[in-house]
Amino acid sequence: MPVITLPDGSERRFDSAVTVAELAASIGAGLAKAALAGRVDGQLVDTSHRIEADAKVSIVTDKDPEALEILRHSTAHLLAQAVQAIYPSAQVTIGPVIEDGFFYDFSFERPFTPEDLEKFEAKMKELAKADLKVERRTLPRDEAVTLFKGMGEHYKAEIISSIPADQDISLYGQGQWFDLCRGPHVPSTGKLKAFKLMKLAGAYWRGDSKNEMLQRVYGTAWRNDQDLKEYLTRLEEAEKRDHRRIGRELGLFHQQEEAVGSVFWHPAGHTLWRDVEHYMRGRLEGSGYVEVKSPQLLDRSLWEKTGHWDNYRENMFIAESENRMLAVKPMNCPGHVLIYKQGMKSYRDLPLRIAEFGSCHRNEPSGALHGLMRVRAFTQDDAHIFCTEDQINAETVAFCALLQSVYADFGFTDVHVKFSDRPLKRAGSDETWDKAEHALRSAVEVAGLKVTLNPGEGAFYGPKLEFVLRDAIGRDWQCGTLQVDFVLPERLDAEYVAEDNTRKRPVMLHRAILGSFERFIAILIENYAGRLPPWLAPTQAVLMTITDRQIDFVTKCAESLKNQGLRVETDLRNEKVGFKIREHTLKRVPYLLVAGDREVESQSLAVRTRSGKDMGVMTLDEVKALIQSDIAKRGRHSLED
Repeated sequence: MPVITLPDGSERRFDSAVTVAELAASIGAGLAKAALAGRVDGQLVDTSHRIEADAKVSIVTDKDPEALEILRHSTAHLLAQAVQAIYPSAQVTIGPVIEDGFFYDFSFERPFTPEDLEKFEAKMKELAKADLKVERRTLPRDEAVTLFKGMGEHYKAEIISSIPADQDISLYGQGQWFDLCRGPHVPSTGKLKAFKLMKLAGAYWRGDSKNEMLQRVYGTAWRNDQDLKEYLTRLEEAEKRDHRRIGRELGLFHQQEEAVGSVFWHPAGHTLWRDVEHYMRGRLEGSGYVEVKSPQLLDRSLWEKTGHWDNYRENMFIAESENRMLAVKPMNCPGHVLIYKQGMKSYRDLPLRIAEFGSCHRNEPSGALHGLMRVRAFTQDDAHIFCTEDQINAETVAFCALLQSVYADFGFTDVHVKFSDRPLKRAGSDETWDKAEHALRSAVEVAGLKVTLNPGEGAFYGPKLEFVLRDAIGRDWQCGTLQVDFVLPERLDAEYVAEDNTRKRPVMLHRAILGSFERFIAILIENYAGRLPPWLAPTQAVLMTITDRQIDFVTKCAESLKNQGLRVETDLRNEKVGFKIREHTLKRVPYLLVAGDREVESQSLAVRTRSGKDMGVMTLDEVKALIQSDIAKRGRHSLED
């Protein structure tokens, strides 16, 4: 007689074992119809799962946070069924859930086409409308291998063969079709109502270029048609904001094969870069950081001591010179420890905040590179705080306040935090990790941060906080980090003289706010769709003539604005002023200043913004004050963009 405890604390008693679906029906017909899965003692299960003992149970509907993953996983199965209904010789391989959707890889005699994609989606809708019951069954591993081999599904047989022989294999079927899967899944295909196939790609089996190229089909699935529509609208908006396209249009940067994963910054782009760097340098100096510069090439012996050689070597560029093996630094941490070690430090010297705009290189796979978002050569706004254990809390609070202030200046106020604990591949003992994780959790409490757990995603030398900001169209970007490290100071023998005259190890706090300049600038470009706030805009204003008679006046006005530190250009071409305004509006210049004969006579300028707002006629001093006021507002500028 199982006793079921519901989320509201109420209990239901049954004379015999009961399924999740039956439990939902006993509560109400509406809930039974809405049920997608169940949660039994915290574990997600199918609605067909039988509850035979006392348990805490909740019914998962499309309002549940985990509903999307179930819907997307089930839609991946729907795709596989549709593909094999149309092309029975296609073999299925893997079909995981990914951010915003899913994909499924197939082995087929030829590449799929866009026309195939349309056929697959139409068949999926047909199968969903049929409301096929989804059923789970299990087989011993060897029987499952034999079954899939007999069906010609060699990839599935290979996957199952890698599972321990004593484990039963779960299969999920809908109609006559079934697939290997752990589940859970929706109770029937009729629950899958809002989905769309997005694109085709190639993918190597098991990610190895030596293996067969498979056909990957990407799709997305949502709770309802409204959510799907909003997602597709966001995608359209994201495409308009693509930093690579805007970078070309505005002449900010380019990339080419002769420098894979690196960036050629053009004058306008480098102006933006320098503005970001100048701002960050000022904020760091104001927060008690000292700036340093460490070498690019460091000997293998150092990377062996730090643990990077064992844990990170595949991502490092290696060089040889005079029988010595060197590595181009993928991060700045070891160099900063070596700077710290020059001269004995006292507890009075701590905390010591060492900052560097450090140029780093990581050997990212070429297929993973993406504009400025994922590169091989990048610059970090990196810093390391050497402190005592007693200072961790105060330094965390100060860093979080600095980070939030910086993000606000760039226009990002929606920030959430993830707590990433120990990964499987790590340096240091469990005792050291216990200590580091406890210290960071304590600091989080003192700082008053609300965090979500990101299990197993810490750095290999310590747990970390990841700061995720949300942009103008609702996308999340992980940028800042704070990591607590007891390992590197130990491995590189960093010390300080404590108040009692003993030698102790400092704690090393790794921290960044922007993450990498390249990626953060890409985020800025996309967040603002290229319409950067005046303080960041490479050109803050363009002064235009209507005829040649205004050239002298416009030139003098431009020089005056430049002398005030403003970035201005002139457009003295013998073109219609409407043409000039349109051209510079497309270039996203914040202010468009026009002088005709009347403006020359009144010693003033007609002021427009790139959004088309006519701000009337202003004197040169008023124009200066206006632009300088907006620059001072930083991310909270007043342009109606």
